[in-house]
Amino acid sequence: MGDATAGGDDSKRAAVTGFADVIVVAAGESRRMGGTDKVHVPLAGRPLLWWTLRALALAPEVGRIVVVTASGRAADVDALLPGRISAVVTGGSHRGASVEAGFRALEEIWSGDGSAKSAVEGGDPIVLVHDGARPLVSPALVGSVARAAAVHGAAIPVVPVSDTLKRVTGGRVTESVDRTDLVAAQTPQGVRASLLRQALAAHPSDAGARFTDEAALLAACTIPVHSIPGDPVNLKVTVPTDLGRAGVLLAAILHRRVGAGTDIHAFGPGGPLRLGGLEIAGAPALHGHSDGDVALHAVGDALLGAAALGDLGRLFPADDRTPRGVASADLLRNVVERLATLGWRPVAVDLTITGARPRLAGHLEPMRFAIADLLGLPVAEVAVKAATGNLAGPEGAGRALSASALVTIERPEPGQG
Repeated sequence: MGDATAGGDDSKRAAVTGFADVIVVAAGESRRMGGTDKVHVPLAGRPLLWWTLRALALAPEVGRIVVVTASGRAADVDALLPGRISAVVTGGSHRGASVEAGFRALEEIWSGDGSAKSAVEGGDPIVLVHDGARPLVSPALVGSVARAAAVHGAAIPVVPVSDTLKRVTGGRVTESVDRTDLVAAQTPQGVRASLLRQALAAHPSDAGARFTDEAALLAACTIPVHSIPGDPVNLKVTVPTDLGRAGVLLAAILHRRVGAGTDIHAFGPGGPLRLGGLEIAGAPALHGHSDGDVALHAVGDALLGAAALGDLGRLFPADDRTPRGVASADLLRNVVERLATLGWRPVAVDLTITGARPRLAGHLEPMRFAIADLLGLPVAEVAVKAATGNLAGPEGAGRALSASALVTIERPEPGQG
């Protein structure tokens, strides 16, 4: 078997949108869940499988989604994400049989619409296989696996094994296991369609061999599998306690976001300087349509970014629609109100102001109080730092001030206020 990394156009394939089709394996018997079909149990108000499918659908690298489900569940699955599921097929008695059923469904789709040739340059689509019981997979990880598979032929995400491993025989610990080269494999696992087709032909699902995942199947065919960093949050729900952990992690993902914002203004004529919600006498003003407070602008942009609401320039354009000289504090209050209408509130701010002048050491603490007041935060949740710019750029030359902010917002659970 030749090296699966061969092929000069592979790096180009990784940039194509929708080049990876996904087989979602959701046909297990859920024995360790007490017989309950785990992919349909409620998680944050929706079936667990809905969260899995949603994450996959949000990855721009993903094209078609084929779901392999248990007998009699096709209608339930089809209704989860209307218009985004390409096919629902019944799985087999073990994982390999289900993956094979999903792959045959994909091949029928490709042959029916002639898309296999156009899915990626060279006509060898990427196939991702993902566990339906991994609802916390991030679209970013899905994309990373797809791109790695496009470049290397096959790829899986892995995470280090952190616990000490022991071998137990007859209820007694017999030895420790060296974990130096051990990792835990996750899904999705990606592979070129031609390589998966070859592996399934070599080890058909009705033969005797059983493989715990696609990487094991490929390894049995001496097909190299590339590893990339996985995500510890990408939990597989296997036993009832996993469902509680998934709920906690999902709540954190859904109800807390982080945003970043930056701004820079050159010094202009006149004064005083407005910065961080303060008026600093004896320092020149910053030039701008507003009062030029770069610190509050950076915080406002970060808040809007975290809530996916655009940026300050879009909301308050520098023309007749925004009063000239408007106070940046008023703009920031408006931003906080906009977030509140969607249920978001600020919870923490980390702000850095960069410039050779004026000296800000004595103003940083009052800025913390001013920003905390504007955002309705405890002062302890606001950090304000200053840097000189080290003689670099307009800030370091004393011609401008810039600011960068990192903020966290949250959407409280109902009843938490």
